[in-house]
Amino acid sequence: MAIALLDTDMLSELLKQRQPLVTSRAAEYLRLYGKFAFSVFTRFEISRGFKEKGATNQLTRFKEFCRHFVIIPVNDSVFDRAEDLWAIARRGGLPCGDADLIIAATALETGRVLVTGNTAHFAWISGLTLADWRNP
Repeated sequence: MAIALLDTDMLSELLKQRQPLVTSRAAEYLRLYGKFAFSVFTRFEISRGFKEKGATNQLTRFKEFCRHFVIIPVNDSVFDRAEDLWAIARRGGLPCGDADLIIAATALETGRVLVTGNTAHFAWISGLTLADWRNP
């Protein structure tokens, strides 16, 4: 199991703890590496969802959760890489959502495998290694 960056969908599944295979793989990952890592954009996407629902208790728990793990900031090299990916996607008619591209660029810039259930969104990105913890 390689060092990873959790995409928003996978972190959300992990927080819900409804899928035994995801929970098992997450536990294995923690045994190996000690901490999860995710992009500041993933933090934003999950936090805004709790705020939209008015789920203040969940938001408070999530903020506490975040204090124990690695949240990777966006810097110029991540933005530069995301801009390149966006241009390639637009020219090729590929998925080009800003959050996905910034998360993918973060994984590329930090040399991490992107753990996601949305592999189709990212499969076209050269050099990006993907893992889906839901698949056996």
